[in-house]
Amino acid sequence: MRSGKPALTGLWQALDEANFGQGRTLNLRESLPSAAEARARAEVWLKARQVTEAGDVLVITGRGNQSAQGIGVIRREILALLPSLRRRGVVSDWKEHTPGSFVIKLASINALLEAPKRRRSEPVERSAVATPASLAALDGETLRLLQALAIQNLETIGIVAAGPFIAQEMERTFSMLAASVAAGPDREQSLRDAITNAINESD
Repeated sequence: MRSGKPALTGLWQALDEANFGQGRTLNLRESLPSAAEARARAEVWLKARQVTEAGDVLVITGRGNQSAQGIGVIRREILALLPSLRRRGVVSDWKEHTPGSFVIKLASINALLEAPKRRRSEPVERSAVATPASLAALDGETLRLLQALAIQNLETIGIVAAGPFIAQEMERTFSMLAASVAAGPDREQSLRDAITNAINESD
Protein backbone atom coordinates (compact mmCIF):
# COMPACT_ATOMS: atom_id res chain seq x y z
CA MET A 1 0.00 0.00 0.00
CA ARG A 2 1.39 3.40 -0.98
CA SER A 3 2.23 5.72 1.89
CA GLY A 4 0.26 8.95 2.12
CA LYS A 5 3.07 10.78 3.93
CA PRO A 6 4.49 12.71 0.91
CA ALA A 7 0.99 13.84 -0.06
CA LEU A 8 0.31 14.96 3.52
CA THR A 9 3.59 16.86 3.62
CA GLY A 10 2.64 18.60 0.39
CA LEU A 11 -0.73 19.51 1.84
CA TRP A 12 0.81 21.13 4.92
CA GLN A 13 3.25 23.04 2.71
CA ALA A 14 0.39 24.31 0.53
CA LEU A 15 -1.50 25.46 3.63
CA ASP A 16 1.56 27.27 4.96
CA GLU A 17 2.11 29.03 1.64
CA ALA A 18 -1.54 30.13 1.57
CA ASN A 19 -1.36 31.38 5.16
CA PHE A 20 1.92 33.29 4.99
CA GLY A 21 2.28 34.02 1.28
CA GLN A 22 5.48 34.09 -0.76
CA GLY A 23 6.65 37.40 0.68
CA ARG A 24 6.50 36.10 4.26
CA THR A 25 8.08 32.69 3.64
CA LEU A 26 11.78 31.84 3.40
CA ASN A 27 12.28 28.29 2.17
CA LEU A 28 15.83 27.19 2.93
CA ARG A 29 14.96 23.57 2.28
CA GLU A 30 14.50 24.00 -1.47
CA SER A 31 17.89 25.54 -2.30
CA LEU A 32 19.91 23.22 -0.01
CA PRO A 33 22.45 25.84 1.15
CA SER A 34 25.32 25.10 3.48
CA ALA A 35 24.79 25.94 7.14
CA ALA A 36 26.80 29.17 6.81
CA GLU A 37 24.91 30.18 3.66
CA ALA A 38 21.57 29.45 5.33
CA ARG A 39 22.49 31.60 8.34
CA ALA A 40 23.64 34.52 6.19
CA ARG A 41 20.61 34.29 3.91
CA ALA A 42 18.18 34.10 6.85
CA GLU A 43 19.76 37.10 8.57
CA VAL A 44 19.59 39.29 5.45
CA TRP A 45 16.03 38.16 4.69
CA LEU A 46 14.72 38.74 8.23
CA LYS A 47 16.29 42.22 8.39
CA ALA A 48 14.71 43.10 5.04
CA ARG A 49 11.30 41.79 6.11
CA GLN A 50 11.48 43.82 9.32
CA VAL A 51 11.50 47.13 7.45
CA THR A 52 8.85 46.13 4.91
CA GLU A 53 6.52 43.78 6.79
CA ALA A 54 5.01 43.41 10.24
CA GLY A 55 3.98 40.44 12.34
CA ASP A 56 4.96 36.82 11.72
CA VAL A 57 7.02 35.18 8.98
CA LEU A 58 7.74 31.53 8.22
CA VAL A 59 11.25 30.10 7.84
CA ILE A 60 11.42 26.55 6.46
CA THR A 61 14.62 24.71 7.37
CA GLY A 62 13.65 21.09 6.73
CA ARG A 63 13.97 18.39 9.34
CA GLY A 64 17.47 17.36 8.32
CA ASN A 65 16.59 13.70 7.82
CA GLN A 66 19.40 13.36 5.29
CA SER A 67 21.98 14.98 7.56
CA ALA A 68 24.54 13.00 9.49
CA GLN A 69 22.89 11.23 12.44
CA GLY A 70 19.59 12.80 11.37
CA ILE A 71 20.52 16.14 12.95
CA GLY A 72 19.12 19.14 11.06
CA VAL A 73 22.23 21.25 10.51
CA ILE A 74 20.36 24.17 8.94
CA ARG A 75 17.66 24.02 11.61
CA ARG A 76 20.32 24.11 14.32
CA GLU A 77 22.08 27.03 12.61
CA ILE A 78 18.89 29.10 12.45
CA LEU A 79 18.14 28.33 16.09
CA ALA A 80 21.62 29.61 16.96
CA LEU A 81 21.04 32.79 14.93
CA LEU A 82 17.70 33.82 16.41
CA PRO A 83 18.89 34.82 19.94
CA SER A 84 21.48 37.11 18.34
CA LEU A 85 18.83 38.73 16.15
CA ARG A 86 16.61 39.24 19.20
CA ARG A 87 19.41 41.01 21.07
CA ARG A 88 19.87 43.27 18.03
CA GLY A 89 16.16 44.11 17.88
CA VAL A 90 15.39 42.30 14.60
CA VAL A 91 13.06 39.58 15.93
CA SER A 92 11.08 39.45 19.13
CA ASP A 93 10.02 35.80 19.40
CA TRP A 94 9.85 32.47 17.57
CA LYS A 95 8.30 29.05 17.91
CA GLU A 96 8.48 25.71 16.16
CA HIS A 97 5.73 25.50 13.55
CA THR A 98 6.55 22.00 12.34
CA PRO A 99 9.63 19.84 12.95
CA GLY A 100 11.09 21.53 9.85
CA SER A 101 9.94 25.15 10.16
CA PHE A 102 9.67 28.12 12.51
CA VAL A 103 7.21 30.97 12.85
CA ILE A 104 9.22 34.08 13.72
CA LYS A 105 7.75 37.31 15.03
CA LEU A 106 9.52 40.37 13.68
CA ALA A 107 10.40 43.12 16.13
CA SER A 108 9.14 46.63 15.49
CA ILE A 109 11.46 48.99 13.65
CA ASN A 110 11.70 51.05 16.83
CA ALA A 111 13.12 48.02 18.64
CA LEU A 112 15.91 48.05 16.05
CA LEU A 113 16.42 51.77 16.40
CA GLU A 114 16.05 52.05 20.17
CA ALA A 115 18.56 54.64 21.22
CA PRO A 116 21.09 53.87 23.97
CA LYS A 117 20.57 55.56 27.31
CA ARG A 118 22.41 58.87 27.58
CA ARG A 119 23.03 60.41 30.98
CA ARG A 120 21.89 64.01 30.94
CA SER A 121 20.70 65.96 33.97
CA GLU A 122 18.76 68.57 32.00
CA PRO A 123 17.22 68.61 28.54
CA VAL A 124 18.76 71.08 26.12
CA GLU A 125 17.08 73.43 23.74
CA ARG A 126 16.68 72.42 20.11
CA SER A 127 18.82 74.33 17.63
CA ALA A 128 19.19 74.34 13.88
CA VAL A 129 20.26 71.01 12.43
CA ALA A 130 22.98 70.85 9.80
CA THR A 131 22.74 67.92 7.42
CA PRO A 132 25.59 65.49 8.18
CA ALA A 133 28.05 65.38 5.30
CA SER A 134 27.71 61.59 5.13
CA LEU A 135 23.99 61.96 4.29
CA ALA A 136 24.24 64.87 1.85
CA ALA A 137 23.44 62.68 -1.17
CA LEU A 138 20.00 61.75 0.17
CA ASP A 139 16.84 63.31 -1.22
CA GLY A 140 15.41 66.25 0.71
CA GLU A 141 12.27 64.33 1.70
CA THR A 142 14.37 61.43 2.97
CA LEU A 143 16.41 63.83 5.10
CA ARG A 144 13.26 65.46 6.48
CA LEU A 145 11.85 62.10 7.55
CA LEU A 146 15.18 60.95 8.94
CA GLN A 147 15.47 64.12 11.02
CA ALA A 148 11.92 63.69 12.34
CA LEU A 149 12.66 60.11 13.38
CA ALA A 150 15.96 61.12 15.00
CA ILE A 151 14.20 63.81 17.06
CA GLN A 152 11.48 61.34 18.02
CA ASN A 153 14.05 58.76 19.14
CA LEU A 154 15.90 61.29 21.28
CA GLU A 155 12.77 62.74 22.85
CA THR A 156 11.64 59.21 23.76
CA ILE A 157 14.61 58.98 26.13
CA GLY A 158 14.09 62.46 27.54
CA ILE A 159 16.32 64.60 25.36
CA VAL A 160 14.93 67.74 23.74
CA ALA A 161 17.66 67.44 21.19
CA ALA A 162 20.23 70.00 20.19
CA GLY A 163 21.51 70.02 16.63
CA PRO A 164 24.65 67.91 17.15
CA PHE A 165 22.69 65.16 18.88
CA ILE A 166 20.11 65.10 16.08
CA ALA A 167 22.82 64.86 13.41
CA GLN A 168 24.49 61.97 15.22
CA GLU A 169 21.15 60.19 15.66
CA MET A 170 20.33 60.71 11.95
CA GLU A 171 23.60 59.02 10.98
CA ARG A 172 23.07 56.14 13.43
CA THR A 173 19.48 55.59 12.32
CA PHE A 174 20.38 55.73 8.63
CA SER A 175 23.19 53.23 9.13
CA MET A 176 20.92 50.70 10.85
CA LEU A 177 18.02 51.01 8.41
CA ALA A 178 20.12 51.13 5.24
CA ALA A 179 21.69 47.79 6.14
CA SER A 180 18.23 46.22 6.01
CA VAL A 181 17.00 47.77 2.77
CA ALA A 182 17.56 45.77 -0.40
CA ALA A 183 19.71 47.27 -3.15
CA GLY A 184 17.97 48.46 -6.31
CA PRO A 185 16.60 51.52 -8.09
CA ASP A 186 13.85 51.98 -5.48
CA ARG A 187 16.16 51.68 -2.49
CA GLU A 188 15.70 55.26 -1.27
CA GLN A 189 11.92 54.96 -1.51
CA SER A 190 12.12 51.76 0.51
CA LEU A 191 14.24 53.62 3.05
CA ARG A 192 11.62 56.39 3.27
CA ASP A 193 8.92 53.78 3.78
CA ALA A 194 10.91 52.19 6.60
CA ILE A 195 11.46 55.57 8.29
CA THR A 196 7.77 56.42 7.97
CA ASN A 197 6.81 53.06 9.49
CA ALA A 198 9.13 53.70 12.43
CA ILE A 199 7.63 57.15 13.02
CA ASN A 200 4.09 55.79 12.86
CA GLU A 201 4.88 52.98 15.32
CA SER A 202 5.40 55.56 18.06
CA ASP A 203 2.30 57.63 17.32
